[in-house]
Amino acid sequence: MSTLHSRRAAKVMLTPSVLLLLAWMVIPLGMTLYFSTLRYNLLMPGATPFVGFENYYWFFKDPAFGVSVLNTLILVGGVLITTVVGGVLLALLLEQPIFGKGVARILVISPFFVMPTVSALVWKNMFFNPVNGLFAYVAKLFGFPPFDFLAHAPLFSVIVIVAWQWLPFAALIFITSLQSLDSDQIEASEIDGASKFQRFIYIVVPHLTRAMTVVVLIQTIFLLGIFAELLVTTGGGPGVASTNLTFLVYVRSLLQFDVGAGAAGGIVAVILANIVAFFLIRIIGKNLEA
Repeated sequence: MSTLHSRRAAKVMLTPSVLLLLAWMVIPLGMTLYFSTLRYNLLMPGATPFVGFENYYWFFKDPAFGVSVLNTLILVGGVLITTVVGGVLLALLLEQPIFGKGVARILVISPFFVMPTVSALVWKNMFFNPVNGLFAYVAKLFGFPPFDFLAHAPLFSVIVIVAWQWLPFAALIFITSLQSLDSDQIEASEIDGASKFQRFIYIVVPHLTRAMTVVVLIQTIFLLGIFAELLVTTGGGPGVASTNLTFLVYVRSLLQFDVGAGAAGGIVAVILANIVAFFLIRIIGKNLEA
């Protein structure tokens, strides 16, 4: 009887939080869905006729839509590859018995706590600036002309900035996973004559598989909504060369004042993000069961 009462009490105490969470998600999503069915332009706020799925039709017909989806996939894929590979190598380096390992870990993890806007400004002005940037200085030092990264390689530049932000997170997860690696396996492989590369391929990498799936899932969910870095550095340009789906929604809603088309794009972005998350969760579930 006491167990039944405790369950009821737990449900009663959890109900306000659950209702607040549902309201926090459902109300904005419902308003976005509602606005996506209206011809709602901020320059003409009084005229909002119902147009059904017309906004979706024009959003899909937008030439920038296909480019933005492709840029989103390239951006997410580039950052994931960089952070997973770099995170594993960084984790292996920080697990070595070196002097000041604790301080080194803190310094490596610190970029993750820098705000995206600040890190984007730092990279834009201190590294990528073609006149006064560090890369331009190094190029001039070796007799090469400076390269304007943000103008000629905008998407690559954004990938570098975002990967720099997320690399500490991946490294931290991999360091935690490496600490649970059975040292007996390593010692046995050394006795059997396995090289360091063979130990890495056949022991370390399989052990890090679950950590990799967690890193990929968490990062993908956040990377699909990258916005601040694009706004501060490239502005989605030149043209739409670095525009992702999130930035395209911003352009349609607030720069072109078409709230209806922007809301339709927001719904499309939510659907695509949920599809990606669904498949990633399925993949991770299979890996965890293995």
